[in-house]
Amino acid sequence: MKKQYRKALTIAGSDPSGGAGIQADLKTFSACGCYGATVIVAVVDENTVGVSGVHPIPVPFVAGQIRSVLDDIGADAIKIGMLHSSELIISVKDTLAQYNISNIVLDPVMVATSGDKLLQDEAIDTLKNELIPAVRIITPNIPEAEILLGQKIKAQADLPRLVKNLSFGRKVSVLLKAGHLSDDTLTDVFYNAETDEIIELSSKRIQTANTHGTGCTFSSAIAAFLAHGLELNDAVKKAKDYINMAIVKGADYQIGKGHGPVHHFFDFWQ
Repeated sequence: MKKQYRKALTIAGSDPSGGAGIQADLKTFSACGCYGATVIVAVVDENTVGVSGVHPIPVPFVAGQIRSVLDDIGADAIKIGMLHSSELIISVKDTLAQYNISNIVLDPVMVATSGDKLLQDEAIDTLKNELIPAVRIITPNIPEAEILLGQKIKAQADLPRLVKNLSFGRKVSVLLKAGHLSDDTLTDVFYNAETDEIIELSSKRIQTANTHGTGCTFSSAIAAFLAHGLELNDAVKKAKDYINMAIVKGADYQIGKGHGPVHHFFDFWQ
């Protein structure tokens, strides 16, 4: 019997600067011990300063990529990132429904670290009504949670109350990330819909400009640890530890003129 890798698939857009999107996902999968495969939904013209353009891949071609990977290699977990249109969201949902993969992590990417909008307005309702109910966990940051909730989030103390409101009737687990708040302690709030419990995940806030791709990296780490067979709580906790150390170890480097990347390979590079 041949040995098998733990396998993770990312469905997302590319980032030519290497800090976010598909590129960050692959780095994270590798750092967390998984064989990574990709489905590219858009080629994004961006760098550490901002997004200049998005070139969508035709929707049938995206579905074809999913089938090609899953029919041949398979996946123990899937991470979904930027899906820019309603047509694409529905196609991804319908294509994945043909496969029995329960470990699906959705990072509802709507706004880049630079503040650039990445999701068409009409696609927001499609994401909420079609795709989110079909995944295991979503990982919104504060701006994304505000869009999903239709209200502003003003304080850390509000997160435990609001996180359940994002769970779509307590059917989907939610990691609500607090990086956009300003408290000295950064406390992400995780609601496990499978056990109906709330867990607070705290770390010291690191003062650094190198936050490009943190959301992609965090969600991909969760997918990687789920691919290894960890329980949901443990996968989220290990992913929190991973992204925190990736930020800490990358804080003093400079790549680019804007928001630089985290250090995905802090455990391996000297």
